[in-house]
Amino acid sequence: MNNYNNFDLSRFMGNLKKGGVFLIVLILLIILLPLSIVIVEAGEIGVYSLFGKVKDQELDSGFHLKNPFAKVTKLSIRTQEYTMSGIEQEGKVQRMDAIKALTKEGLDVSLDITVLYRLNQEQADEVYREVGLDYENKILRPIIRSSIREIIAQYDAKVIYSEKRAEIGEKIFEKMESYLVDRGFVVEDLLIRNVVLPIDLQKSIEQKLQAEQEAEKMEFVLDKERKERERKVIEAEGQRESQEIINRSLTPTYLNYLYIKNLENREGTIYVPIGENGMPLFKNVQ
Repeated sequence: MNNYNNFDLSRFMGNLKKGGVFLIVLILLIILLPLSIVIVEAGEIGVYSLFGKVKDQELDSGFHLKNPFAKVTKLSIRTQEYTMSGIEQEGKVQRMDAIKALTKEGLDVSLDITVLYRLNQEQADEVYREVGLDYENKILRPIIRSSIREIIAQYDAKVIYSEKRAEIGEKIFEKMESYLVDRGFVVEDLLIRNVVLPIDLQKSIEQKLQAEQEAEKMEFVLDKERKERERKVIEAEGQRESQEIINRSLTPTYLNYLYIKNLENREGTIYVPIGENGMPLFKNVQ
């Protein structure tokens, strides 16, 4: 009997031990399983790191299994906007943040700009490893300011404000692109939203542009008058030549022909044949 009781007790303890192990394993699975699954949403890229070491291979959007002790940092690869504006609450920085630059002649100008860019997903691990998550302030913002100031220094204030604005925008875009492409970013577009010059200079340029527009308008009017005068001269010459041709053709014989032709449809007209001696011919007169 004692042997039987000892046998049951030992079996119970064995089962209890097995159940405890199973319970511990189950608890560990419940804890570790969620840590082993990561879902990268559309428009994101996952950067994989384990114990502080960043893996070179990024995780594309979708479902992934990972080491439960690894960390996956999700970065956006969608098109993003970075605005620097002279109007508070409008730009990325919630204060007056227009870019001030010196022109070729040393004048201060302020520019409001918007840059459209995105993170290059193939270089996301490099950006995270070398810069971190605050890449806008550490990389993007300084390069935008530097590129704009470098290009603006090549132009006079007048052309920045008027006819060379598109050309300047293209050059700033190219300069930014050359800097950012190696840092893991793709520049999609640059918009120069506003250019502010010193007030006196701006008024002077506006007055000059207005004067040039008025001069162009007057030149258009004068050109139109010159063409109208030429048209009238050509028309008069044509009428004179036509009159000369008519005068040369008005011989006495032709005039008699026209006179007789006009009598054709006149009522009461009597036709009298004329003989060779100029006398009327009377046929069958007794």
